[in-house]
Amino acid sequence: MRKLLKLAVSAAIALLPSAAAFAQTDITWWDFLSGGDGVRMKALIKEFNDTHPDIKINATTLEWGVPFYTKVQTSAAVGQQPDIMTYHMSRYPLAVPTGILRPFTDEELASAGIKKENYVDAAWKQATFDNKVYGIPFDVHSIVLYYNKTILKEAGLLGDDGLPKGLDGLDNFNAALDKIKATGKVEYPLSLHTDEGGSMWRVFYTLLSQQGAKFIDGDQILPGDAGVKALKTMANWVSSGYSPKLISYEASIALFTSGKAAMHVNGVWEVPTMTDLAKKGELGFEWGAIEIPNLLGAQATWADSHSFAVPNSESKPITPEKLKAVLQVIAWMNEHSISWASAGHIPAYKPVTDSKEFKEMQPNATYAKLADTAVFDPVSKLAGVAGPIYEATQNFVVPALNGQLDPEDAIDQMREELQSQQ
Repeated sequence: MRKLLKLAVSAAIALLPSAAAFAQTDITWWDFLSGGDGVRMKALIKEFNDTHPDIKINATTLEWGVPFYTKVQTSAAVGQQPDIMTYHMSRYPLAVPTGILRPFTDEELASAGIKKENYVDAAWKQATFDNKVYGIPFDVHSIVLYYNKTILKEAGLLGDDGLPKGLDGLDNFNAALDKIKATGKVEYPLSLHTDEGGSMWRVFYTLLSQQGAKFIDGDQILPGDAGVKALKTMANWVSSGYSPKLISYEASIALFTSGKAAMHVNGVWEVPTMTDLAKKGELGFEWGAIEIPNLLGAQATWADSHSFAVPNSESKPITPEKLKAVLQVIAWMNEHSISWASAGHIPAYKPVTDSKEFKEMQPNATYAKLADTAVFDPVSKLAGVAGPIYEATQNFVVPALNGQLDPEDAIDQMREELQSQQ
């Protein structure tokens, strides 16, 4: 009887699932991704969870911008922070000095196979302060020039390769706008989102950087006259009737997609909009997108990056077990970022951008080279998404480019406003 009982107990134990086999590390994830970005990230998270039974990502999407960063700061202070979060790299200069981000050691990165040489250099540098790495870039997203191939061809501005020609140099670019206007086929040669500071900061900073100038140099804001030249260039596009005054984001896109504007400056994140409309047969023309032409002397384009970071909390720091899982998540996300590229973004992980699949992805592969000359926001507490520079652009640059303020006065007032906040 004892022998039978012993055998029965042994069999029962054998049927029980082992704790080790079903041990799972739960990871709390916060992001600010909505729209197409949100859909793609949720799909990546689901794929990771489905293929990694030992790790489960519990994801929450919060409001983009200041509310997100404020919540991260307050939650970390009381030990209720997530284990991993998305973070704009333009916000790092604000976050690092205040201790919001936990740096990764070389040993921690090596344990997950995360190597600097596999990432876009400009993005990796943006995450590095005093030789410490505070986050891992996921993409490079920038502004590009969308164009209507039909209109550009009629204006003599389309090459045999389907790419625009004759747009480099400000004089050539303005002459091209005149040629487009002369076709009589569009209301505007160029559509800009002229009523909002964030969009216009990206264009302004691009034109400033193309002059080899800095927005902040030491303790000086906008030294020299490069800022005035950049703003006058933008204001001229509006005053000359090349681009509309005080137009909303949605309306600026609609001008292009309806064929009423030949070109449009916007972020790469609108690539899915164009792709989807074209697939449905609702666009009415062939389109493309290229990096912003070199208008003022040097190839440069404003850029930012989504990145992955770990909040720093003195009251409840992340455990070694969770950190190991988080690094595994980050490495996997970058290795599988080809699907993220379909949102228009340029993957920061170079093995993906070097892949055959990415090189066949258009127009992404055409404008991907902008990552080599990308210019991130100034390293300053004034910079970053929804920061003081964005507000100052709204208050001074937007009125000036719409003819409500003299460009020189606007730059003086912008300089004075930001200087007082340094």
